[in-house]
Amino acid sequence: MADRVVLAVDQGTTSTRSIVFDRGGRLVSVRQREHRQFFPRPGWVEHDPMEIWANTQRTAAQALRDAASSAGEVVALGIANQRETTVVWERATGRPVTRAIVWQDTRTADLVARLSSRPDAAVVRERSGMDIAGYFAGPRLRWVLDHVPRARERAEAGELLFGTMETWLVWNLTGGPDGGVHVTDVTNASRTSLMDCRSCTWDPVLLDFFGIPAALLPEIRPSVGQLGTATALGSPIPITGTLGDQQAALFGQACFTPGEAKCTYGTGSFLLQNTGTELVRTRSGSISTVAYQLAGEPVHYALEGSVAVAGALVQWLRDGLGLIATAPEIETLARTVADNGGCYVVPAFSGLLAPHWRGEARGLVAGLTSYVTKGHLARAVLEATGWQTRDVVLAMAADSGLQLPSLRVDGGMTTNNLLMQFVADVLDTPVVRPMVGETVSLGAAYAAGLAVGLWADVEALRRNWHRSAQWSPVPRRAAQLAAEYPTWEKAVRLSIAWGAD
Repeated sequence: MADRVVLAVDQGTTSTRSIVFDRGGRLVSVRQREHRQFFPRPGWVEHDPMEIWANTQRTAAQALRDAASSAGEVVALGIANQRETTVVWERATGRPVTRAIVWQDTRTADLVARLSSRPDAAVVRERSGMDIAGYFAGPRLRWVLDHVPRARERAEAGELLFGTMETWLVWNLTGGPDGGVHVTDVTNASRTSLMDCRSCTWDPVLLDFFGIPAALLPEIRPSVGQLGTATALGSPIPITGTLGDQQAALFGQACFTPGEAKCTYGTGSFLLQNTGTELVRTRSGSISTVAYQLAGEPVHYALEGSVAVAGALVQWLRDGLGLIATAPEIETLARTVADNGGCYVVPAFSGLLAPHWRGEARGLVAGLTSYVTKGHLARAVLEATGWQTRDVVLAMAADSGLQLPSLRVDGGMTTNNLLMQFVADVLDTPVVRPMVGETVSLGAAYAAGLAVGLWADVEALRRNWHRSAQWSPVPRRAAQLAAEYPTWEKAVRLSIAWGAD
């Protein structure tokens, strides 16, 4: 008899993937489809929610067909999604009132500045656990209400619905205008700045601060548990897990113990560290966020450090400067030299995120001399990702006091052995890559399967985790980099000062 399987939908920033996983956490089938990126003005980034919904239906149906001959019953559906991307649509028709405003979008900068200057602004950090920032969904929702004709009036009348991408997909999967379930999970709700981070409920004080009518908000549910039944994919499938993509990666990496951490290295990098069931109040630039919640159990929290530019810096070296033809060539070029030649690259293309949170910072290359070659520049580009990881880890350690036993990594940049060794050395901590690289999708599958008993508990998920590669720190090199770190910090300060002038 064929083993039971789980369908996972990974709705990301550039594409939607549907993957079928078996009980061993192995990939059975996968389909992927990209969606268009819209840039109507400088700093604006938008997606078409209807296109994403169509891609979800198409990839899910294809993945299920591909798996039909070898897999057993599909017992659950889990969803992981790009966080903070904001969708507002009509309850009666399912039509979005505007395109989705993507997490990378910066149009709310002026609004955020005005809100931050209010005398009661501290209430946002006190209640949501986060500072006021355009990075989160709340200011984007406020922007829609302020700028789309009649949006506020219709929202207050209950005619409009709001959600991040998992809410939009669940609503459509469960019927849309014909009885669709309007829900979110605690991880995505925590990224709006509208949720009380302790009670995990919408906070009336925060809704009043941001000017958000409660009528258009989804119901907040645990990450692992019954959300609804998908009826739009043929046979009904229970939807039993939803997580923001970075929390899904934490779940997929089996980081269930306080102190365990993962970092996803892609266009940017996102480091999350499990801090257990107690919320850590941050002071050093990391973010307190919800990690996950199992139905009937306490919320688990995490510290997060988001870095805007990691792999995007390699793309700049390739497309902007033409020093390499393909991204993997950077490792070969960087290995032509023994060190960075005194050169440092601070990739603040649109400011710096964690732990600095300085939107005015601008990118720079520091330490240039006639000795520096393109090999040194390539190495400095890779090292920038490692230095930024150290910035985040030090901030987290200052806030939580938790030791980092190792760093579990995933994402496209983890195939670069030179970079991964540098990260291990600069953190003086082992860096480990798992056998299954699709950790976001796997985390969504784990959440859904756990809810229906496909896996008994999180320890069963932990037993599924297997290492494919490990980079151990070299003590002498780690000591050298610790001594070199103040030079990197100096370059960061110059980056901030340059943008401020």
